[in-house]
Amino acid sequence: QVQLVESGGGLVQAGGSLRLSCAASGLTFGSYAMGYFRQAPGKEREFVAAINRSNSATYYADSVKGRFTISRDIAKNTVSLQMNSLKPEDTAVYYCAAKGQIGNYYRKNDYDYWGQGTQVTVSS
Repeated sequence: QVQLVESGGGLVQAGGSLRLSCAASGLTFGSYAMGYFRQAPGKEREFVAAINRSNSATYYADSVKGRFTISRDIAKNTVSLQMNSLKPEDTAVYYCAAKGQIGNYYRKNDYDYWGQGTQVTVSS
């Protein structure tokens, strides 16, 4: 049974930082690309960042480029999202996801497994 368990969400002031972590189990972690998506109230779930299976490439939404960094530790089966210079518009539930197929990291429908989500709230 595949499980993706997220942690690290919370309340932070604008300009602050948070680090999200996602622990994966039940899958061959090195065979999956990993991504983060977010969903704000009343909005579609949107792509935030992804990292490929070999850790050789990362991908970011324009809205977070230069502020967020995704990384993975294959030995520990974890993926992390370091979020700096947070803005109120970053407020959302953040989900980690695992993708087995190669290519197109931006589409949520291409991901096979999802975590339960963690709330990030940025106050102004």
